[in-house]
This record gives sequence, C-alpha cells and structure tokens, in this order.
Amino acid sequence: MKKMKMKHTDHWAVGVDLGGTKIEVARVDSAGRVQERLRRPTPVKEGPNAVKKVIVDLVRRLRKLAGPPLGVGIGLAGQIDPSEGLVIFAPNLNWHDVPFQSDLKQSLEWPIVITNDVRAVTWGEWLHGAGKDCNDLVCLFIGTGIGGGVVSGGRILTGCSNTAGELGHMTIDLNGPLCTCGSRGCFEALAGGWAIEKMARDAIALDPVAGVQLIKLAGGSPRDVTAKTVAEAAHAGDLLGLRLVEQTAQSLIAGVTSVVNAFNPCLVILGGGVLEGLPELIDQIDMGVRKRALPAATASLQVLPSKLGNDAGVVGAAALAMKTFG
Repeated sequence: MKKMKMKHTDHWAVGVDLGGTKIEVARVDSAGRVQERLRRPTPVKEGPNAVKKVIVDLVRRLRKLAGPPLGVGIGLAGQIDPSEGLVIFAPNLNWHDVPFQSDLKQSLEWPIVITNDVRAVTWGEWLHGAGKDCNDLVCLFIGTGIGGGVVSGGRILTGCSNTAGELGHMTIDLNGPLCTCGSRGCFEALAGGWAIEKMARDAIALDPVAGVQLIKLAGGSPRDVTAKTVAEAAHAGDLLGLRLVEQTAQSLIAGVTSVVNAFNPCLVILGGGVLEGLPELIDQIDMGVRKRALPAATASLQVLPSKLGNDAGVVGAAALAMKTFG
C-alpha cells in the first residue's frame, strides 16, 4: 500500500480491529481514509495483558509516523460496559469482565473508547461508507456469526445496557437449531457462517454421495467443509451446494425482513465474509424482502453492499474516537 504524507497538525485517530485471530491497527484521517496499517496475530492464549502489549506497541509505532492522534478506538466482538470500557464477555478472546480500557490507559497517553466490533463497522459505513448522509440505516454483517448496528434518527442505538444491535440473536424459528447463545432458532444459527458449515456437514453425514463435491473441495475431509466450500460448490453447480445456499438465502430474507419491519430503515447495508463469497445473494435478499416486508417499510428502502469491506472495522473504530474526542 502506498504511504500518503500527512502533516502532524492533521486530525487523525487510531482504529483497532481486535479479532480472535488478528489485531489490525490503522492510522485513519478525518475523511475516513486508511493512511497506514499494521497487523499482528492475536495472542489469545496468552491472555489480555499480552493482547494489550501488542496494541500498545502498534499504536506507538503509528504515533512515530504521524504525531499524536486525537484518540484510539477499539472494536471487538463482545458485550462492553461503555462507562468504563469493561469487556463483560468476548467469546473469541475468552474474556470475562476484563477492564481493558483502564488497563490500556495505564500504557497509552491518549483517550480510548471501546465498542462492539459490528457497531464499529456501522460507524464506518455510516460516516464514510455506503451509509454516508443517511440517518436511518441498519448495517448487517454475515460472517462466522451475524452482527448488526442500527442508526435511527441520526444516532446509533445502544439500548438500555449497551447491547442494541444483537440482530444475529433474533428468533427466526422457535423450533430451529440450537445457537451458541443457548437459545434456538436464532438468525445466526440459521444463516451465519458456522451454521452453514454445520448444515453442510450434517447433510454430508446423511448422504455422503450427495456431498462428494463438497468433500473434494474441502481437501477430502467433511470436517474441513466451511461456508466458503459451500459457496464454491454452489458456483460450480453442485446440487447440495446450491440447496444449502438457497436455504441460507431464505433465512437471510426472513431475518432482514424482520429488521426492516422493526426499524423502517432507508438503507440496509450488507457485508461480511459469507456475502463476500456469495455476492449474488444481496440482490436476492433485496427482492425477497420487498415481497415479504410491509409495503410501507420498503417504499423508500435501499439494500446495498458494504463499501468499506474489510476496512470498515478500523475506519469505524477511528471515526468513533474522532467523534468522541475530537
């Protein structure tokens, strides 16, 4: 990536996308442009202190390149207490009640704000991406799980205890499959990446002949079949792959229809790894929602793909830091 010159007086912030496998730290300017990025593997097994040390090191390296930032924004998958930046639970990191914000403040001299990862994505898409200048939108990212963020009347909804946007855990089917949250029939348990993998593996176990192409694409082992494998099989015309993709599409239509009826957004932004592998589903979801949602709710509705893609997390986290501290 070509580096762009930046004056030390220019406004910028640090965006941190803290995931279960990698930490990405970026220098983001006030227009939402990523000027520089650094990545490291996430030392999950070594605990919060090791993760903190990696973030501190990367942020300081960016500081040397461009002067002091307005602040640091961090997005991670989990429930956050916004008053203290306490990470109540982060499943990908296996953290429970970790005072991560206060721990970081002891090592960094700049203000820090921590938010849920998909809420950070929503900030990015709203301020600098597909949702720019739209004050009523829903951002849905379908990856391993399903996460969301809601902008209503020009503000991001946080809810009573800061958990608004857990759209992946809406109940779509009362008698549906068990979800990782312990409930049944959640949106995520029907259309998230891990759910697609489980459906595929279960289908192969029932009919190994039908799953031959999926097993071949996975390198010979049913245990290695992923959502990406299913997408590749469907694109190759495999009947089981096509059936699984159609099943996923119908679940996505049902979930997005519920979101549209509940929030009446002008715009639904769709992104995440599953839809990156199956981009044709976005038009299918759009058409399906218009057939099933209330006519008044779809009169001015647009359904668009994410504009920022993989940069949405760091851009959004930095944008939140700028809005909070700038």
